[in-house]
Amino acid sequence: MSEKETIIVIGAGVIGLSTAVCLQPHLSPNQSILIVARDWPGTLNLNYASPWAGAHYRPVPGSTAQAASEEQQARRTYQHFKAQAKIPGSGIEGTEGIEHLESPPADYLATDVFDKFYTHLDGFRKLSALEMPKDVTWGVRYDTFCVNPPVYIAYLLRRFILKGGQTKEYTLASPQEAFYLAPNVKTVINCSGVGFKDPKSYIIRGQTCLVRNPCPNTLTRQNSDGSWSFAVPRPLEGGTIIGGTKQPHDWDPRVHLEVREKLLREAAKWFPFTPESGGKFDVIRDIVGRRPAREGGTRIEAEKLGDGKTIVHGYGTAGRGYEISWGVAEDVVALVRGNGLVPERASL
Repeated sequence: MSEKETIIVIGAGVIGLSTAVCLQPHLSPNQSILIVARDWPGTLNLNYASPWAGAHYRPVPGSTAQAASEEQQARRTYQHFKAQAKIPGSGIEGTEGIEHLESPPADYLATDVFDKFYTHLDGFRKLSALEMPKDVTWGVRYDTFCVNPPVYIAYLLRRFILKGGQTKEYTLASPQEAFYLAPNVKTVINCSGVGFKDPKSYIIRGQTCLVRNPCPNTLTRQNSDGSWSFAVPRPLEGGTIIGGTKQPHDWDPRVHLEVREKLLREAAKWFPFTPESGGKFDVIRDIVGRRPAREGGTRIEAEKLGDGKTIVHGYGTAGRGYEISWGVAEDVVALVRGNGLVPERASL
């Protein structure tokens, strides 16, 4: 009998975990998956971006090839979230999404913006002038999903292990090193976030604030100066995230209280405070994380090394990791299958 083959997935963030779970049904009886990662659900490391996310599903209109690709990945993730929201304890919950823009960018004013980015959403409609607050000139509502990131990635890991997946805590110096961490490794899937010394990869520093104040929906607000604010309620009584900043190439690990003050000051102008709050935020903690970004968008590519070994890359999702997670996972799995690394038909 031939030696069992191990497929290794690098990374236990939302992309690595989604990819591993998505791939499991396609294995042959003689294949298994091992996730190798430095950080895991429960780890608090600002370089491990997944626990720090907002996170909610929200379209991002754009006219680039990257925007079009991400939109297709996001649509598939929306359908995945719809199914996962029915599972108690998944950390995903359906809610109303509202966007209010004071000075909408050109991509939001395109004549086909709604058909391309919004009409697939349940309950979508454009808001009338009477429904929008003062100074808001563009508004929509739709049915969406909010995610409690620490709960959701723990759920994905639990689901992976219960279906036979294996895990190993290890800090890799190179994706090629993964081929030596288990017997008979022919395929390594690189979901490492920023990759390994990829010159196109970079980090985006983000700072948000977690508050106790409840919010009945997810709210996105664009201000007249072009800045953005948002409020994202975390399911399972996880508080509300108030955000946020995007600072490319900024490695500062510190929390800046003046940033917190600005975030809360801007959000206080439109946040739906409950009467007992007295119009004030009740802060739980400040959050700083590093989003793994890449010029040109996510790298989804198969790299043949010779000797029957292949690395399939899937990293660099920047600030949209959760929104496009399942779509990215499906695209990576499609590459794995298309290269004959797992059977074309799922095992029974």
